[in-house]
Amino acid sequence: MKRYFFILPFLLLFLSCQESDKQRITRLVSEWQGKEILFPDEMAFFRFATDRVEWDIPEADYKVLIYVDSLDCTSCKLQLVKWKELMAQVDSITEGNVPFLFFFQSSDQKEIRYLLKKDNFDYPVCMDREDQMNKLNGFPSDITFQTFLLDSDNRVVTIGNPVHNLAVKDLYLKQITGTGTPSTTKQPIRTTAEAEQTKINLGSFAKSESKTAVFTLRNTGEKPLVIMDTATTCGCASASFDRHPAQPGETLQVKVVYTPKDTGFFSETITVKCNTEKWIKLTISGEVF
Repeated sequence: MKRYFFILPFLLLFLSCQESDKQRITRLVSEWQGKEILFPDEMAFFRFATDRVEWDIPEADYKVLIYVDSLDCTSCKLQLVKWKELMAQVDSITEGNVPFLFFFQSSDQKEIRYLLKKDNFDYPVCMDREDQMNKLNGFPSDITFQTFLLDSDNRVVTIGNPVHNLAVKDLYLKQITGTGTPSTTKQPIRTTAEAEQTKINLGSFAKSESKTAVFTLRNTGEKPLVIMDTATTCGCASASFDRHPAQPGETLQVKVVYTPKDTGFFSETITVKCNTEKWIKLTISGEVF
């Protein structure tokens, strides 16, 4: 029988949250760990939300289930570009043996079709207009816990969204590969780094505008500094970064572009994964009118 007990402390270690949030995470993880996910008898899969394809869920040691409800901003939640990157990484590790199961519960098929075509996401997705998956399983309302790594018996091995949280992404990759590290490469040589600014206020701007924040990370250690990955809390924010190593004393830049989908105040966190002991947290904020 598979053992899942190491997952809870791993999540609690890496998720920065207050005590009440930790209690909520503990409850959700305890509730869902090892739980069997049920699938509807009839499922319709489409490419670009319009072209129906004959696609059955394949038998596999692991599957990734992504449920997307119709609440809040669908574009902000999806982050399809990040999913494409993760799927390509998993395919390269497993030779394409881990299927990704996308279930969209949305009455706005036009929006889904637009988002899929905008990011050229041609992977089959299930248009679950009647919300059958949620009715069968009763998923958490928090989008952070609407993504699951399943085993061959459709039981939950890991809960959490790997494109929103780099620690969860590492956990998925470790579980899938069955190794102590998510890749076959050696652990990077560690150094230290600090951001010249950790918070940037973009001010007030119109919904039709995009704003850019540039963060500078300085290598304060004795070994080269490398940025390996980034994650954002919202799809409205996209991050790019310098990919070359920075020698001691040199700097690397992280560029964050915020393209609002709604009005009001916002505060988004960008997690930067470097070859440092602790990952770096950056914040952008502002108001959209």
